[in-house]
Amino acid sequence: MNHRFHWTGYLLLIFLFAFLLPQCKKEKQQNEIPIVAVSIAIDPNSIEYLHLNSVNGWEYLTGGYRGIIVFRASTNGFMAYDRACPYDWNLTSSRIVIDSSGITTVCPSCKSKFILTDGSPFSGPSPYPMKQYQTSFNGSILYIYN
Repeated sequence: MNHRFHWTGYLLLIFLFAFLLPQCKKEKQQNEIPIVAVSIAIDPNSIEYLHLNSVNGWEYLTGGYRGIIVFRASTNGFMAYDRACPYDWNLTSSRIVIDSSGITTVCPSCKSKFILTDGSPFSGPSPYPMKQYQTSFNGSILYIYN
């Protein structure tokens, strides 16, 4: 009978480790940045968006969840990202800004850094890329949308 209790105790321990322990340690998971309708049209060659007049230029725009960063990657190529940090998007302080290099960004809250050419993280705790919006440029008007 003692032998039977011994196996029952092991089964109980296995059950506890298999089902209850993983619930105690939850890793930080990306919660999808809320979807906000984006439909913006600008003239990146205008004086209003002076920094977008040249390659590697950038501007902050109103829109998206926490604002939008537009980056001119080439003469006719633009990238647009939400300023919400994908690591802690729900914190008000997690609003991505351009760092002094002008080609990378940083989240002041978690210190994650991202590359503007593709939005990928390269430093800090975020394993997630910046949320990207679609862009289309016809030579005079840049459309940013989702």
